[in-house]
Amino acid sequence: MKKIEAIIKPFKLDEVKAALAEIGIQGMTLTEVKGFGRQKGHTELYRGAEYVVDFLPKSKLEIVVGDDRAADVVSAITKSAGTGKIGDGKIFVSTIDEVVRIRTGEQGEEAL
Repeated sequence: MKKIEAIIKPFKLDEVKAALAEIGIQGMTLTEVKGFGRQKGHTELYRGAEYVVDFLPKSKLEIVVGDDRAADVVSAITKSAGTGKIGDGKIFVSTIDEVVRIRTGEQGEEAL
């Protein structure tokens, strides 16, 4: 099993959700996060004073799928979240050793 964590621009969330639904992904977790990468934030003007916004709002999706579905999920996120501009985000894929559904006690891929 693989855990896919995608950090994306918040305004791309609906497109990403639709792309994942299209390939049959049923569950995901969304967290609103803040961060920066190469773009290193930006400056804004507030009441005449300039200040630096280091941490930009992002959306973090977490999805756990079987090994055979991971490449499809990564591809769907990449295509739907990309704008071609700096700050589009990152996708991290890691291995999951065990999953347990609390309600039924199912384990492994059955619990997904």
